[in-house]
Amino acid sequence: MGLLVLCMAGFCLLLAFVEGASGIVMPIPHEYGRVMIRNFSEQAGLGAVRFDHWLHRAFYTCRLCHVDIGFAMEANATKIKADTIIRGFYCGSCHNGTRVYGSKKIFAACSLSATPGEDSRCGRCHSAGKEIRKEYDYALFTEKLPKEKGWGLIDWEGAEARGFIQPVDFLPGVSMVRPPLAMQKDFSIASASRDWMFDIIFSHKKHALWNGCEVCHPDIFPSVKKGTLKYSMFQICDGQYCGVCHDHVAFPLNDCQRCHVNPVRR
Repeated sequence: MGLLVLCMAGFCLLLAFVEGASGIVMPIPHEYGRVMIRNFSEQAGLGAVRFDHWLHRAFYTCRLCHVDIGFAMEANATKIKADTIIRGFYCGSCHNGTRVYGSKKIFAACSLSATPGEDSRCGRCHSAGKEIRKEYDYALFTEKLPKEKGWGLIDWEGAEARGFIQPVDFLPGVSMVRPPLAMQKDFSIASASRDWMFDIIFSHKKHALWNGCEVCHPDIFPSVKKGTLKYSMFQICDGQYCGVCHDHVAFPLNDCQRCHVNPVRR
């Protein structure tokens, strides 16, 4: 078993080396999950919007934004415009000047009328290429949150489990009241290279906490029957199936044993 673990560690190090050699940069914690939204802003003379997933997912679930509010799972696919935000869609679902998180009012993102100081307000979102002091500093905000070993990325699962964050999954006026989900038990997914790579233990409970069922089914995983879909690490690394989230916002694929945890069967 010791030799097996050593081989697995060697494989993961080799993967990291190949990534470095191919020009893929290892994740920088405060930039991980960042999306630059630039469909229309630059045409309007504004910088692209810098959206940081780490800040928003500390407050809200993925399901709330990508299902109830309707943000696409692909960067720049939603085609957000200022007028839709002003009318209360997309970012405007929260950033309308009246929505409150906890005891704090959330600032309005866009406005039809320019007022003194309007440029600085625009810069809170349209910050690409500008030296703008953000309200939330990454280092200070995440100082007490648990981190992933080796990468220094936030351990969101651990942060939620230990009560550091309580992501909201319901937005009045936007979300529908739903009965609690009946959680399936964890199950094993056989590794294609099971002679040397551990099987995967998949937890519906951990994923459904953030995603519900709707984020994954049916768009990412068309079937809900175990074993129906066959996919490989090549497809996942290409951004399909698990790779839609992992390596972009959820923890990266380099840490094999985050998923491949079930002992090899002999």
